Amino acid sequence: MRIGLITADPGHPLLAAVTEVLTPGHRVEWLDPGGEGPGPDLSSLADVYLLKARTPRALALAALLEEHGAPVLNSAAATARCQDRVEMAEVARAAGLPFAATTAVATPGRLAAAGEPAAPLVIKSRFSRRHDLVTRADSAARLRELAAEWPDEPVVVQEFTANSGWDHKLWIVDGRLFAGLRRSELAPDGRGPTLPLPVGELPASWTDAALRAGEVFGLDVYGVDVLDAGGGAPLIVDINAFPGIRGQAGASEALAELALRTAERGRTTTPGERRTATGGRKTATPGERNSATPGERNSARPDEPNAASPGERKLPEVSRN
Repeated sequence: MRIGLITADPGHPLLAAVTEVLTPGHRVEWLDPGGEGPGPDLSSLADVYLLKARTPRALALAALLEEHGAPVLNSAAATARCQDRVEMAEVARAAGLPFAATTAVATPGRLAAAGEPAAPLVIKSRFSRRHDLVTRADSAARLRELAAEWPDEPVVVQEFTANSGWDHKLWIVDGRLFAGLRRSELAPDGRGPTLPLPVGELPASWTDAALRAGEVFGLDVYGVDVLDAGGGAPLIVDINAFPGIRGQAGASEALAELALRTAERGRTTTPGERRTATGGRKTATPGERNSATPGERNSARPDEPNAASPGERKLPEVSRN
C-alpha cells in the first residue's frame, strides 16, 4: 500500500511512529502542502492520505485529492469544521453535545469598548491554528491590552467555567479512546507535560460525548478537550482534527490499522468524478470502544469537498499543475 502524509513536518512524533509501523511492508510518502514545487501527480495517487496539516492550502489540497477519488483521513470538510470555532460550537450544540456557549466578536477592541466584563471571560481566536490567541480576561484593562496586541483578530468569547485547572485530553482513533491530563492553556505557569489518565477512570458520559463528537463532525482521528463543569458533568471546550496524541501506547498502531483498512476499501470515486453519496458511520459498542483492535467503521464523507455548506468557509482552490 502507498500511504501519503499531508504535512509540513513528517518527523512529528505521531507520524514518525506510524511510519515505523507501516514500513518496510508499505510505502509512506510525504506531501508538503506548503511546498513550492509541482502538485501531486493526479494520475498516480496514494491509496490513502493522512491529513495532519490544517492550513488553508492543506485543506484545498486534501479536497483536490478527494475530488479525484483518494480517501483522506480526516476529510477536508470535516477538518475545516473544526477550524472555525463558531461553526464548531454551532454544530456541536445543535447535536446536543455539552459544548461551551460560544459567541463571535469582530475584534478584541469591540470587547474593550463594552467596558468592564460582568464575569471572567475566555477569549480565543475564531480560527484555530498554531500560536493562536487563547487567554482569560477578568477586567477592562486586560481587554484593552488584548485590543492593542491583537487589533485585527476575529475572536470568540466563552464565559469562564470554574474548574480544577486541568484539561482532560481525550483522543480518538477510529473509535478507540486514549486520554491524558494537561494543565489548562490558561494556567499562569504554563501547561507542562501530559500526565497519564486511564480511560477506564473516565465517566461514561465523558467517553460517550467524545465518541459522539466524531459521529457529528465526521472525524476518524480527533481530540476532545473536556473540563469538569462540576458534579462530574463534562464541558467540551475544543475539538481538534488529527491532534498529536503524544506518548499514548497503541495510538500509532491504531492509526496505522485505520490507514490500511481505509486503503484496502479502495478509491471513493473514479479519478475526476465527484462523490455524490455520503457513507454511514457505525457507532462503536461499549465493548469495542476500549478494545485493542478498533472495530470496522465506514467513514462519513462530504458530498462536495470544495463546496461550502451553510456557515462553512469555502475551501480555497489550488492549482492542478
